[in-house]
Amino acid sequence: MKEQATDSLALERQGALAEAEEAEPLEGLEVAQPGMWQPWRDRRGLPLLPDEEPVSTVRDSLYDLIPLGPREIKLIGSAPFLRLQKVKQLGFVYRIWPGATHTRYEHSLGCYHLAVRAVRALLQRGSNGGLYGVSLKSVQTLIVAALLHDIGHYPFSHVIEELGHPIIAHERVGRSIIENSEIAAILEEEYQLSPERVADFIDPPPGKRLPEDDELLRSLLSGALDVDKLDYLPRDARACNVPYGGVDVARLQGALRVHPNVQGQRRIVVTHKGISPLHSLLHARQEMFDNIYWHHTNRAFQVMLMRAVQEALLAGALSAERLTGLDDASLLTLLAEPQMPPASRALTEALELRRPYKDALEISRPAGQLFQRLDALYWDAQRRRRVEQALAAELARALGTEIADYEVLIDIPRPVNWEMDVWVWFANPPVGMEALVTWVEATGLQPDDLARYELHQRRIRVLVPERLRAPLRAHRQDLLLPLLQRLLAM
Repeated sequence: MKEQATDSLALERQGALAEAEEAEPLEGLEVAQPGMWQPWRDRRGLPLLPDEEPVSTVRDSLYDLIPLGPREIKLIGSAPFLRLQKVKQLGFVYRIWPGATHTRYEHSLGCYHLAVRAVRALLQRGSNGGLYGVSLKSVQTLIVAALLHDIGHYPFSHVIEELGHPIIAHERVGRSIIENSEIAAILEEEYQLSPERVADFIDPPPGKRLPEDDELLRSLLSGALDVDKLDYLPRDARACNVPYGGVDVARLQGALRVHPNVQGQRRIVVTHKGISPLHSLLHARQEMFDNIYWHHTNRAFQVMLMRAVQEALLAGALSAERLTGLDDASLLTLLAEPQMPPASRALTEALELRRPYKDALEISRPAGQLFQRLDALYWDAQRRRRVEQALAAELARALGTEIADYEVLIDIPRPVNWEMDVWVWFANPPVGMEALVTWVEATGLQPDDLARYELHQRRIRVLVPERLRAPLRAHRQDLLLPLLQRLLAM
């Protein structure tokens, strides 16, 4: 074992009791006895898994009851975590699907619950693909990190992060909260966990090696098998009342195993029984992007908010630091205040009154160079704004009408990563296959199969207020397209 025995997991119960009887009990942990149901305990006598001896429960729309231990109660009662109750999981999607008002708070609880279930599924495997020998602290870090992984989210989901500097990724914001708020004291005093270790689990610093067991378990929080997707896809689908997003989570988690040697290191893999639910997960994600996350009205609201925030930042009326403490409602209230730039106030009024911009032009991947040049603007928010402003000015002159410099916006959805870094293990491999194979070898599906589909479904749009849509569509070929191409070539 790579850690001291006092920081290791007890051997398993029920199906693995025979192994437990033969093994040497691990000091500091209570080992299950034949015929008894006992929680795995740490050196303080607290159960490793919070749902073993819960002190409270949360009634959840997906899982019915989510049990909580005393330490988890303190974490979710902290001010930074409570802020997540006022940050919608899907941003402006509720403007299209009114039921989609669920929050990052609910999603974070769901991720925590699935992390506990994943740990239990692996513990019950004993030394045959389970967590035998894995550090107790690493397991606790996973569970806490699952609960806190979205603690640094900005209002209205991900869109504000697309602005780039001075906005930093929500994981880095989360690091600051975990290390410097009341959460740090809870982690140190209640869990005896380093806040830095939890933050590293969520936001791995470049060039820094995580503890080996943390690296192993981190794939359950960020990766093809992560509890993040396993919660948000079914949760979002249910809130929107759509038939997408269905995943057999229980079957997939039941297929998890720890393999001792995948390309020379331990990895979490799936058995052949996990192939079908994992395939469903891929398609559920694709369908949710096509129908929900990339819905044209939702995208319009997101781009309008992004420009409103951008104008406030450039005017010095808002700071990146202040954004991190706001929620959905307080951000819109702030952007509507008199000291904000006219563009921010006008766009915020349109958001409040549900007046989305409409598409005057839609560009697909087969448009070639035009699409590529527009796509490059995703990574340069300042240049995108300059192109938008120049396009608005040129169109106003050509049409002889008044167009404000914030009334022409370019919507560029973030590219989606469809990589499947998953290994599949067969206890009895079929003829022609090895016992351990890659996802591609097990299924025949290449990552670029889904990527090609996504490239053709992903659209870039020029958005304008309703009053400008008809005249611009009427002059799409002779005015809008040539102007856009000329501005992008400059």
